[in-house]
Amino acid sequence: MKSPLLENKRLSYSSIIVIMFIGLIAALICSVVLGRYPISLSELGGILFSQVFDIEPFWTPVQESLFLQHRLPRIILACLVGCCLAAAGAAYQGVFQNPMAAPDILGASSGAAFGAALAILFHMSRSMIVVLAFVCSLATVAVVMYVGHKAHGKRVLGLVLAGIMISSLVSSGTSFIKMVADPEDQLPAITYWLMGSLNGTAPKDVLLALIPMLVGLVPLFLLRWRINILTLGDDEARTLGVNTKHLRAAIIIASTLVTAASVAVSGVIGWVGLVIPHLTRRIVGDNYKYLMPASMLLGAIFLLVVDDLSRNLLATEIPIGILTSFIGAPFFIYLITRDGERL
Repeated sequence: MKSPLLENKRLSYSSIIVIMFIGLIAALICSVVLGRYPISLSELGGILFSQVFDIEPFWTPVQESLFLQHRLPRIILACLVGCCLAAAGAAYQGVFQNPMAAPDILGASSGAAFGAALAILFHMSRSMIVVLAFVCSLATVAVVMYVGHKAHGKRVLGLVLAGIMISSLVSSGTSFIKMVADPEDQLPAITYWLMGSLNGTAPKDVLLALIPMLVGLVPLFLLRWRINILTLGDDEARTLGVNTKHLRAAIIIASTLVTAASVAVSGVIGWVGLVIPHLTRRIVGDNYKYLMPASMLLGAIFLLVVDDLSRNLLATEIPIGILTSFIGAPFFIYLITRDGERL
């Protein structure tokens, strides 16, 4: 399906990307300024330049610490997580030829939830929660891929069914951990993590997630045009000389890396990887050469805006996973029911 915008030549692809970049920059500026402890644009510029030049401070030490140690890492992580989830969702939808595919289709989110709940149960530090969630997420997907490989019949269908079964098994383990957790301390912490939040993000969280995110995003970006071939089906892809087995495995591994890293640092955030690729298709069309970069940008913008809402709407911060569901589900219904839209 071609994008209505591109088909009518009202906007070129380059113009759309430039508009998205401008939107991302505007969202970044708003995210810095907004908050219970406001930072003006002049103070923001002063803090940034003071890291390079010797400037007489006209801002408070509290503002500088708030920006560098809390707000800036949170903004960066929101952009990274949104970018990764949208990219993984778009990749999975192409690889599995399923418009309902999402980043957790192979159990990455369920595995991360189990790892985080286990870490909280044993009173581990925040860093260890992130690490164990990441490791369990990768381990869950590895088991899914092994079971899917051993399954008889179509390989893609076997992977999807294995993902459903293993996810259900791991979710049962998470439920058991919640049952035995301390209801005064551990259970609320596990429940809050499962709702997804970027609250308490520190610079080390960004550093922990950045490497696996980049390791996954770079191959997805470079292989984006080959995903178009996979959408044609295995038989057609083989006639074009493409090794579908190796290509599909590479894309699944890259998508799993970015999903695991994202869920490990932010908790379970749904709908981003499902809604954003569909919305991007309405803008740039189905060609993954354009769809993948645009999905990355739009995902970053979307999650950054939702995070701003989560920390500014009420006196108490709203878990970001709740907001993405409130926004994503109705919007997805609108996308699939409007005229001319087909799944």
